[in-house]
Amino acid sequence: MARALGRDAEEYISYLAVEKGRAEASLSSYRGDLAAYEEFLQARRVSLFEVTPNVVEDYMAFLAASGKKATSIARALAAIRGLHRFCEDERGGQPDPTARLAGPRRPSPIPKALTEEQVAALLGAVAGEDPVAWRDRAILELMYASGVRISELCGLELRDLDLEARLARVLGKGSKERIVPFGRPAAVALAEWLERGRPALCPERWQKRGDSEALFISSRGRRLGRQGVWVVVRKAAERVGLEAVVTPHVLRHSCATHLLEHGADIRVVQELLGHAAITTTQIYTKVSGDLLRRAFDAAHPRARHPQPAAVSEAAKAN
Repeated sequence: MARALGRDAEEYISYLAVEKGRAEASLSSYRGDLAAYEEFLQARRVSLFEVTPNVVEDYMAFLAASGKKATSIARALAAIRGLHRFCEDERGGQPDPTARLAGPRRPSPIPKALTEEQVAALLGAVAGEDPVAWRDRAILELMYASGVRISELCGLELRDLDLEARLARVLGKGSKERIVPFGRPAAVALAEWLERGRPALCPERWQKRGDSEALFISSRGRRLGRQGVWVVVRKAAERVGLEAVVTPHVLRHSCATHLLEHGADIRVVQELLGHAAITTTQIYTKVSGDLLRRAFDAAHPRARHPQPAAVSEAAKAN
Protein backbone atom coordinates (compact mmCIF):
# COMPACT_ATOMS: atom_id res chain seq x y z
CA MET A 1 0.00 0.00 0.00
CA ALA A 2 1.37 3.42 -1.00
CA ARG A 3 2.33 5.67 1.89
CA ALA A 4 0.25 8.84 2.25
CA LEU A 5 2.04 12.15 1.79
CA GLY A 6 1.19 15.76 2.50
CA ARG A 7 -0.71 17.69 -0.15
CA ASP A 8 2.33 19.39 -1.66
CA ALA A 9 4.34 16.18 -1.84
CA GLU A 10 1.39 14.33 -3.41
CA GLU A 11 1.08 17.02 -6.08
CA TYR A 12 4.81 16.81 -6.70
CA ILE A 13 4.53 13.05 -7.25
CA SER A 14 1.62 13.67 -9.65
CA TYR A 15 3.75 16.24 -11.48
CA LEU A 16 6.55 13.69 -11.88
CA ALA A 17 4.13 11.10 -13.22
CA VAL A 18 2.16 13.31 -15.60
CA GLU A 19 4.59 16.01 -16.68
CA LYS A 20 7.88 14.14 -16.46
CA GLY A 21 6.66 10.65 -17.31
CA ARG A 22 8.63 8.97 -14.53
CA ALA A 23 8.34 5.19 -14.25
CA GLU A 24 6.33 3.55 -11.47
CA ALA A 25 9.49 2.25 -9.81
CA SER A 26 10.96 5.76 -9.66
CA LEU A 27 7.72 7.21 -8.31
CA SER A 28 7.61 4.55 -5.61
CA SER A 29 11.19 5.36 -4.57
CA TYR A 30 10.46 9.10 -4.44
CA ARG A 31 7.31 8.47 -2.43
CA GLY A 32 9.21 6.44 0.15
CA ASP A 33 11.99 9.04 0.42
CA LEU A 34 9.54 11.91 0.84
CA ALA A 35 7.43 10.04 3.39
CA ALA A 36 10.52 9.49 5.54
CA TYR A 37 11.48 13.16 5.12
CA GLU A 38 8.02 14.34 6.17
CA GLU A 39 8.15 12.07 9.21
CA PHE A 40 11.49 13.65 10.19
CA LEU A 41 10.05 17.17 9.82
CA GLN A 42 6.94 16.32 11.82
CA ALA A 43 9.03 14.94 14.68
CA ARG A 44 10.84 18.28 14.83
CA ARG A 45 7.65 20.32 14.36
CA VAL A 46 8.97 21.97 11.20
CA SER A 47 6.62 22.60 8.29
CA LEU A 48 7.73 22.12 4.70
CA PHE A 49 7.81 25.88 4.12
CA GLU A 50 9.93 26.48 7.23
CA VAL A 51 12.78 24.18 6.25
CA THR A 52 16.25 25.74 6.30
CA PRO A 53 19.53 24.38 4.89
CA ASN A 54 20.50 23.34 8.43
CA VAL A 55 17.38 21.19 8.73
CA VAL A 56 18.17 19.38 5.49
CA GLU A 57 21.79 18.88 6.57
CA ASP A 58 20.54 17.44 9.86
CA TYR A 59 18.35 15.03 7.91
CA MET A 60 21.26 13.95 5.73
CA ALA A 61 23.32 13.32 8.89
CA PHE A 62 20.39 11.41 10.38
CA LEU A 63 20.25 9.14 7.31
CA ALA A 64 24.00 8.53 7.46
CA ALA A 65 23.81 7.71 11.18
CA SER A 66 20.99 5.28 10.40
CA GLY A 67 23.35 3.29 8.20
CA LYS A 68 22.04 4.46 4.82
CA LYS A 69 24.44 4.08 1.91
CA ALA A 70 25.71 7.11 0.02
CA THR A 71 23.62 6.16 -3.00
CA SER A 72 20.43 6.06 -0.89
CA ILE A 73 21.22 9.39 0.74
CA ALA A 74 21.92 10.98 -2.65
CA ARG A 75 18.61 9.67 -3.99
CA ALA A 76 16.77 11.03 -0.93
CA LEU A 77 18.39 14.44 -1.41
CA ALA A 78 17.35 14.44 -5.08
CA ALA A 79 13.73 13.78 -4.06
CA ILE A 80 13.84 16.48 -1.36
CA ARG A 81 15.48 18.99 -3.68
CA GLY A 82 12.87 18.32 -6.34
CA LEU A 83 10.04 18.81 -3.84
CA HIS A 84 11.37 22.14 -2.57
CA ARG A 85 11.98 23.42 -6.10
CA PHE A 86 8.46 22.39 -7.03
CA CYS A 87 7.07 24.29 -4.04
CA GLU A 88 9.14 27.35 -4.92
CA ASP A 89 8.02 27.35 -8.55
CA GLU A 90 4.41 26.24 -8.17
CA ARG A 91 3.50 27.47 -4.70
CA GLY A 92 5.52 30.66 -4.46
CA GLY A 93 7.24 29.23 -1.42
CA GLN A 94 10.57 30.18 0.07
CA PRO A 95 13.77 29.74 -1.95
CA ASP A 96 14.93 26.13 -2.22
CA PRO A 97 16.84 25.37 1.02
CA THR A 98 18.83 22.63 -0.72
CA ALA A 99 20.23 24.92 -3.44
CA ARG A 100 23.73 25.12 -1.96
CA LEU A 101 23.86 21.64 -0.47
CA ALA A 102 26.08 19.02 -2.04
CA GLY A 103 25.09 15.38 -1.90
CA PRO A 104 27.36 12.64 -0.58
CA ARG A 105 30.08 11.51 -2.91
CA ARG A 106 28.96 8.38 -4.69
CA PRO A 107 31.57 5.90 -5.91
CA SER A 108 31.44 5.29 -9.63
CA PRO A 109 30.01 1.83 -10.11
CA ILE A 110 32.24 -0.33 -12.25
CA PRO A 111 30.09 -2.87 -14.09
CA LYS A 112 31.24 -6.46 -13.85
CA ALA A 113 30.95 -7.71 -17.38
CA LEU A 114 31.14 -11.34 -18.40
CA THR A 115 33.86 -12.52 -20.74
CA GLU A 116 32.78 -13.40 -24.26
CA GLU A 117 33.41 -17.06 -23.45
CA GLN A 118 31.10 -16.84 -20.42
CA VAL A 119 28.40 -15.20 -22.52
CA ALA A 120 28.69 -17.95 -25.12
CA ALA A 121 28.31 -20.59 -22.40
CA LEU A 122 25.29 -18.81 -20.93
CA LEU A 123 23.54 -18.41 -24.29
CA GLY A 124 24.12 -22.10 -25.01
CA ALA A 125 22.84 -23.24 -21.62
CA VAL A 126 19.17 -23.61 -22.55
CA ALA A 127 18.55 -27.13 -23.78
CA GLY A 128 15.42 -28.63 -25.28
CA GLU A 129 13.05 -28.21 -28.20
CA ASP A 130 9.88 -27.04 -26.48
CA PRO A 131 8.03 -23.70 -26.16
CA VAL A 132 9.67 -22.68 -22.88
CA ALA A 133 13.16 -23.50 -24.17
CA TRP A 134 12.54 -21.51 -27.37
CA ARG A 135 11.30 -18.57 -25.31
CA ASP A 136 14.21 -18.66 -22.89
CA ARG A 137 16.79 -18.79 -25.68
CA ALA A 138 15.12 -15.81 -27.36
CA ILE A 139 15.15 -13.83 -24.11
CA LEU A 140 18.84 -14.44 -23.42
CA GLU A 141 19.89 -13.74 -27.00
CA LEU A 142 17.89 -10.51 -27.19
CA MET A 143 19.09 -9.20 -23.84
CA TYR A 144 22.74 -9.64 -24.74
CA ALA A 145 22.33 -8.53 -28.35
CA SER A 146 20.48 -5.29 -27.60
CA GLY A 147 21.47 -4.39 -24.04
CA VAL A 148 17.84 -3.67 -23.09
CA ARG A 149 16.85 -3.25 -19.45
CA ILE A 150 14.74 -6.00 -17.91
CA SER A 151 11.73 -3.65 -17.65
CA GLU A 152 12.11 -2.75 -21.33
CA LEU A 153 12.23 -6.41 -22.32
CA CYS A 154 9.07 -7.19 -20.33
CA GLY A 155 7.24 -4.29 -21.97
CA LEU A 156 7.91 -5.37 -25.57
CA GLU A 157 4.88 -6.01 -27.77
CA LEU A 158 4.70 -8.13 -30.92
CA ARG A 159 4.36 -4.98 -33.03
CA ASP A 160 7.63 -3.62 -31.59
CA LEU A 161 9.68 -6.27 -33.39
CA ASP A 162 10.94 -6.11 -36.98
CA LEU A 163 12.65 -9.45 -37.60
CA GLU A 164 13.54 -8.70 -41.21
CA ALA A 165 15.37 -5.49 -40.32
CA ARG A 166 16.49 -6.96 -36.96
CA LEU A 167 15.23 -3.96 -35.00
CA ALA A 168 13.13 -3.55 -31.87
CA ARG A 169 11.26 -0.49 -30.63
CA VAL A 170 11.87 -0.05 -26.90
CA LEU A 171 10.14 2.19 -24.38
CA GLY A 172 12.83 3.27 -21.92
CA LYS A 173 13.08 5.45 -18.83
CA GLY A 174 10.85 8.49 -18.83
CA SER A 175 8.74 6.88 -21.56
CA LYS A 176 11.45 7.68 -24.11
CA GLU A 177 11.28 5.53 -27.21
CA ARG A 178 14.33 4.27 -29.04
CA ILE A 179 15.17 1.73 -31.73
CA VAL A 180 17.71 -0.99 -30.92
CA PRO A 181 19.29 -3.43 -33.38
CA PHE A 182 20.06 -7.09 -32.73
CA GLY A 183 22.10 -9.70 -34.57
CA ARG A 184 21.32 -12.83 -36.54
CA PRO A 185 21.52 -15.31 -33.62
CA ALA A 186 18.92 -13.27 -31.73
CA ALA A 187 16.77 -13.01 -34.86
CA VAL A 188 16.88 -16.77 -35.37
CA ALA A 189 15.97 -17.43 -31.72
CA LEU A 190 13.13 -14.89 -31.87
CA ALA A 191 11.76 -16.35 -35.09
CA GLU A 192 11.74 -19.84 -33.60
CA TRP A 193 9.93 -18.56 -30.51
CA LEU A 194 7.35 -16.63 -32.53
CA GLU A 195 6.71 -19.38 -35.07
CA ARG A 196 6.83 -22.47 -32.87
CA GLY A 197 6.89 -21.55 -29.18
CA ARG A 198 4.59 -18.63 -28.55
CA PRO A 199 1.52 -20.04 -30.38
CA ALA A 200 1.71 -23.14 -28.17
CA LEU A 201 1.73 -21.03 -24.99
CA CYS A 202 -1.00 -18.64 -26.13
CA PRO A 203 -3.99 -20.64 -27.42
CA GLU A 204 -7.12 -19.05 -28.82
CA ARG A 205 -9.02 -18.96 -25.53
CA TRP A 206 -6.43 -16.49 -24.16
CA GLN A 207 -6.37 -14.15 -27.14
CA LYS A 208 -8.74 -11.60 -25.58
CA ARG A 209 -6.53 -10.98 -22.60
CA GLY A 210 -4.59 -7.73 -22.38
CA ASP A 211 -1.38 -9.73 -22.56
CA SER A 212 -2.16 -11.28 -25.91
CA GLU A 213 0.16 -8.83 -27.69
CA ALA A 214 3.10 -9.28 -25.30
CA LEU A 215 6.27 -10.53 -26.99
CA PHE A 216 7.23 -12.80 -24.11
CA ILE A 217 4.58 -14.71 -22.17
CA SER A 218 4.52 -17.29 -19.40
CA SER A 219 3.30 -20.88 -19.65
CA ARG A 220 -0.10 -19.53 -18.53
CA GLY A 221 -0.32 -17.18 -21.48
CA ARG A 222 0.34 -14.00 -19.52
CA ARG A 223 2.97 -11.33 -20.06
CA LEU A 224 6.27 -12.44 -18.57
CA GLY A 225 7.23 -10.08 -15.73
CA ARG A 226 10.54 -9.09 -14.18
CA GLN A 227 10.51 -12.03 -11.78
CA GLY A 228 9.90 -14.44 -14.64
CA VAL A 229 12.85 -13.06 -16.60
CA TRP A 230 15.04 -13.29 -13.50
CA VAL A 231 14.16 -16.99 -13.23
CA VAL A 232 15.09 -17.55 -16.89
CA VAL A 233 18.49 -15.90 -16.43
CA ARG A 234 19.21 -17.58 -13.10
CA LYS A 235 18.41 -21.07 -14.36
CA ALA A 236 20.66 -20.65 -17.38
CA ALA A 237 23.45 -19.29 -15.17
CA GLU A 238 23.13 -22.22 -12.77
CA ARG A 239 23.54 -24.70 -15.62
CA VAL A 240 26.98 -23.29 -16.46
CA GLY A 241 28.15 -22.41 -12.95
CA LEU A 242 27.74 -18.63 -13.30
CA GLU A 243 24.89 -18.07 -10.84
CA ALA A 244 27.14 -16.02 -8.55
CA VAL A 245 27.91 -13.40 -11.20
CA VAL A 246 25.03 -13.31 -13.68
CA THR A 247 21.96 -11.08 -13.45
CA PRO A 248 19.82 -9.54 -16.19
CA HIS A 249 21.71 -6.27 -15.72
CA VAL A 250 25.06 -8.03 -16.13
CA LEU A 251 23.98 -9.01 -19.64
CA ARG A 252 23.36 -5.31 -20.34
CA HIS A 253 26.80 -4.46 -18.93
CA SER A 254 28.40 -7.17 -21.03
CA CYS A 255 26.72 -5.97 -24.22
CA ALA A 256 28.04 -2.43 -23.70
CA THR A 257 31.53 -3.54 -22.68
CA HIS A 258 31.99 -5.90 -25.60
CA LEU A 259 30.77 -3.29 -28.09
CA LEU A 260 33.32 -0.77 -26.84
CA GLU A 261 36.09 -3.36 -26.73
CA HIS A 262 35.44 -4.15 -30.39
CA GLY A 263 35.65 -0.50 -31.42
CA ALA A 264 32.07 0.82 -31.25
CA ASP A 265 31.78 4.58 -30.85
CA ILE A 266 30.78 5.53 -27.32
CA ARG A 267 27.94 7.75 -28.56
CA VAL A 268 26.49 4.84 -30.51
CA VAL A 269 26.58 2.74 -27.35
CA GLN A 270 24.95 5.62 -25.45
CA GLU A 271 22.07 5.66 -27.93
CA LEU A 272 21.75 1.87 -27.89
CA LEU A 273 21.50 1.73 -24.09
CA GLY A 274 19.22 4.73 -23.78
CA HIS A 275 21.53 6.70 -21.49
CA ALA A 276 20.50 10.34 -21.09
CA ALA A 277 24.08 11.42 -20.37
CA ILE A 278 27.24 10.13 -21.99
CA THR A 279 28.96 10.17 -18.59
CA THR A 280 26.87 7.12 -17.70
CA THR A 281 28.15 5.27 -20.76
CA GLN A 282 31.74 6.32 -20.03
CA ILE A 283 31.67 4.07 -16.96
CA TYR A 284 32.04 1.11 -19.31
CA THR A 285 35.39 2.36 -20.59
CA LYS A 286 36.81 1.63 -17.12
CA VAL A 287 35.85 -2.03 -17.22
CA SER A 288 38.70 -3.32 -19.29
CA GLY A 289 42.21 -2.11 -18.61
CA ASP A 290 43.14 -3.14 -22.14
CA LEU A 291 40.52 -0.91 -23.78
CA LEU A 292 42.33 2.41 -23.34
CA ARG A 293 45.67 0.83 -24.19
CA ARG A 294 44.35 -0.60 -27.47
CA ALA A 295 42.67 2.69 -28.38
CA PHE A 296 45.87 4.61 -27.62
CA ASP A 297 48.08 2.20 -29.55
CA ALA A 298 45.79 2.32 -32.55
CA ALA A 299 45.36 6.08 -32.68
CA HIS A 300 48.45 7.85 -31.30
CA PRO A 301 51.24 8.40 -33.85
CA ARG A 302 53.96 7.79 -31.27
CA ALA A 303 52.36 4.94 -29.37
CA ARG A 304 54.29 2.01 -30.81
CA HIS A 305 56.60 3.40 -33.52
CA PRO A 306 60.31 3.75 -32.82
CA GLN A 307 61.69 7.25 -32.30
CA PRO A 308 63.34 8.98 -35.26
CA ALA A 309 67.11 8.51 -35.37
CA ALA A 310 67.83 12.20 -34.69
CA VAL A 311 65.79 12.09 -31.54
CA SER A 312 67.48 8.89 -30.42
CA GLU A 313 70.96 10.39 -30.92
CA ALA A 314 69.98 13.51 -28.99
CA ALA A 315 68.70 11.34 -26.19
CA LYS A 316 72.02 9.46 -26.10
CA ALA A 317 73.94 12.71 -25.91
CA ASN A 318 72.02 13.69 -22.82
